[in-house]
Amino acid sequence: MTPVPAGRQKPDDAGPNVRRSASSAPQPPSKLTGSASSRLGDVVFRRLSVGSGILVSVVIALIAAFLVISAAPSLVDNEANFFTYSGDWEVGGGALKFGIPKLLYATLLVSLIALAIAMPIALGISVFLTEYAPKRMVAPVTYLIDLLAAVPSIVYGLWGILVLGPAMVPVNNWLVTNAGWLPFFRTPKDNVTNMSTGGTLLTAGIVLAVMILPIITAVTREVFIQTPVAHREAALALGATKWEVVRTAVLPFGFSGYISGSMLGLGRALGETMALYLIISNTGPIDFNLMESGETFATKIANNAAEFDSPAKTGAFISAGLALFVLTFLVNAAARGIVGRRQA
Repeated sequence: MTPVPAGRQKPDDAGPNVRRSASSAPQPPSKLTGSASSRLGDVVFRRLSVGSGILVSVVIALIAAFLVISAAPSLVDNEANFFTYSGDWEVGGGALKFGIPKLLYATLLVSLIALAIAMPIALGISVFLTEYAPKRMVAPVTYLIDLLAAVPSIVYGLWGILVLGPAMVPVNNWLVTNAGWLPFFRTPKDNVTNMSTGGTLLTAGIVLAVMILPIITAVTREVFIQTPVAHREAALALGATKWEVVRTAVLPFGFSGYISGSMLGLGRALGETMALYLIISNTGPIDFNLMESGETFATKIANNAAEFDSPAKTGAFISAGLALFVLTFLVNAAARGIVGRRQA
């Protein structure tokens, strides 16, 4: 056999290597069928998304412009300070004298009562449904809670004044008798009748809590479900108990969604009209007494809708709507800031 010189290969040995290198060479990309339609779909979807965002922004801007234009003449003619005057709302005759402190106080107070009641309950329900409940129980309980969001607000109002209100009368009396030394449970100065019928700020806050509970629960539950499995398994691998997994993995991951859901519920509570219209309808003092009655921005407008017979009167009540609009915007902006910092 003839020896092969160093650095050279036999023709038989070179063939397979050449074929293997040729087969491994990158091939030119083939044309994908439907690529043009895919690009067209992306363009259409992008334009629809951008257009929807612009449309929503324009609608909100138009609503704000309408409120400002309608309220401006009455605000200019207002003889009292709109932000500090807490006297009677006077729009009859030729003089205008109105302010929002009492409306702002009642709106914020009943909304905070609702949040204080609904947020812990919604958190507990969400943790139970995602971590502890048997699978057969999750769907029925979820559907039952979601059904609360479908109940009309006027039904909640009727339930609040006809069922919950009378049931709260002995509770109100007990609170006044045994906890009257607190500023929250004193005997009302002007609205004793409301206390005897249960139409108090406390009752209104409880009704609002029931109304916003499904919103907070639904959002929180969906966020808790998205907790990465790796986070749960890592905690379990370190010897964590079930509650420690919830505390160290689930709650930190879902905190931003929990706050977002709570702010959505707060937005619902701030603008609620019919339920509160049936429960509280008398102007009360600013003394943080939950046994008093009061008027929110929404109920004030609804109670006086019959007085919209002149631009001056209408503008005065639209100014209350403008204040509610700004309040809701500020609450949502604050919620976005909290969520953004938490995510960062």
